[in-house]
Amino acid sequence: MKNKAFPFCKSGWQLDMMPAGYLMIEHRLIERMVRLMVQELSRMRKHNKASVAFLDKAVDFIRVYADECHHGKEEDILFYAMNKKKLAPKHRKMMDQLVKEHVLGRKSVQRLVKARELYAQGNPRALKEIKKQVKWLIEFYPKHIAKEDKGFFIPCMSYFNKRQQENMLLDFCRADGPNIQKNYREAVAKMEQQYK
Repeated sequence: MKNKAFPFCKSGWQLDMMPAGYLMIEHRLIERMVRLMVQELSRMRKHNKASVAFLDKAVDFIRVYADECHHGKEEDILFYAMNKKKLAPKHRKMMDQLVKEHVLGRKSVQRLVKARELYAQGNPRALKEIKKQVKWLIEFYPKHIAKEDKGFFIPCMSYFNKRQQENMLLDFCRADGPNIQKNYREAVAKMEQQYK
């Protein structure tokens, strides 16, 4: 499928890939943010303080890119389509488990936001909860991503013929709109320079 079929998708990616490839590319950007969070957790432990500015950027990335954009495509497009198929029990079980993990991730981010608000208001005890939630997220995402990349996404493509995969890829691009991929790649690159 040629890029001209996706006038609203300016990701610059090859759009003749499987939908799984699109999601796996997003995983690489999420991993870059996780590495930044690992570095920030190390700084928090060393200096016993948190950067509210960093936390705000990390939370925005996780909420908008990792959850709304990425998990949104998984749940609202891929999993929705899979629910219409007769799935092997192992794939059904894994899909249900992935949805539960998404919910756990959202809860951790909510706790992080609450702790960040308390910390910004001058409550130093909130730092402990910030560290706890950042640690949880940097442990969660690599395992969650590995589960999807290594044991789920590629096998799931076998439930869809070529035309269905092309339509799903088109739905992914529509869901993203023209700028989200570019904007968040640029945001992460800027953070990589700023928080070395």
